[in-house]
Amino acid sequence: MRILFLSAWFPYPSDNGSKLRIFNLLSGLSTKHEITLLSFADDPGKAQVNGLKEICDSVQVISNKEYNAHSKRALLGFLGRKPRVLADRYVPEMNDLIQKELSSGAYQLVIASQTYMADYLVRNLEIPAVFEEVEVGVFTDAVRSGDNWFHQVRQQFTLSKLQSYLRTLLPRFSMSTVVSEKEKELLQSLVPDYPEIEVIPNGVNLDAYMDVHVEPQPGKLVFAGSLTFSPNYQGMQWFTGRVLPQIIETYPEVQLTITGKNDGINLPGGKHVQLTGYIDDVRPMIASSWASIAPIFSGGGTRLKILEAFGLQTPVIATSKGAEGLEVEHEKHILIADSEDEFVKETIRLLNDADLRQELVENAFQLVSEEYDWKVIMPKFLSLIEERIK
Repeated sequence: MRILFLSAWFPYPSDNGSKLRIFNLLSGLSTKHEITLLSFADDPGKAQVNGLKEICDSVQVISNKEYNAHSKRALLGFLGRKPRVLADRYVPEMNDLIQKELSSGAYQLVIASQTYMADYLVRNLEIPAVFEEVEVGVFTDAVRSGDNWFHQVRQQFTLSKLQSYLRTLLPRFSMSTVVSEKEKELLQSLVPDYPEIEVIPNGVNLDAYMDVHVEPQPGKLVFAGSLTFSPNYQGMQWFTGRVLPQIIETYPEVQLTITGKNDGINLPGGKHVQLTGYIDDVRPMIASSWASIAPIFSGGGTRLKILEAFGLQTPVIATSKGAEGLEVEHEKHILIADSEDEFVKETIRLLNDADLRQELVENAFQLVSEEYDWKVIMPKFLSLIEERIK
């Protein structure tokens, strides 16, 4: 089967969660099907197309358009039927390319990754289409976490507009996927008459972790994520400013390493905090830590940083929001802590208790092996899309 895959992220190198998911889906699909990838990229001239040559038969790249909330299209979007960000980021050149490929009659299926690309398939299609990774949790969460009534009303307006748009858009797709049961529940509440929703979780490639052999260093914590991503920055501000100082009082040798882009951002913590900047391979950094932390309070989806730590046999402490969407149990696979006092207590407990670290590591690795390894996830996805073309 020939598949047309549409992506808002150029998936190589896979240096964030969205890119990792797309790359793994393309890799799995390529084992049985021929793939044409149409993708946006920040700089098409520098896109590493050769990195995809083994899994894609054809790759075409177009320059990405960043969202400008003050542009004419974005302002007119207040009056339009779809979310402003989609109106502003729409690129006619991408639409023309998609329509050209579809009109060739060469494809049996089209997969649109995320809402930015699904928006290009508003017309009736002659072949089945899959809306891959619908995400609404970030919008429902924004309504709940608004700082004041004005922000809450504004976010509710955005959510209502998205709901109306999805009720029109989703019926055009033979199937839509989400990353967790939580996201499925949220989507069903917004579009109750659309039944074709399937859970395809985020995952990791465990085979890629088998060659990582490093000794965990006592007292070392790690946060694997870019500080330029707002939920990560918010979480690290909270942890380094309010949690870490209390941990230092009891465990003065503790060290926190933060990987990922930081764009010169400074955080509290002094000598106890190291910002590495972007690292090509974070696996040894995670595997060499006594614990990985995920103090996340906003956003949607599931946290690949947690699954990566599970796969690298590093225990995890997270907020409930950080672990949202993962089938984990407190004190079996992970430690959950939502307040300052809880996060301090659970971190010190984990640093001091070797038996607890080992128990969490073993249970978490078994969970990721059984539920979140792409070798387990991909057969279900392949089966589901093949059902849509029969």
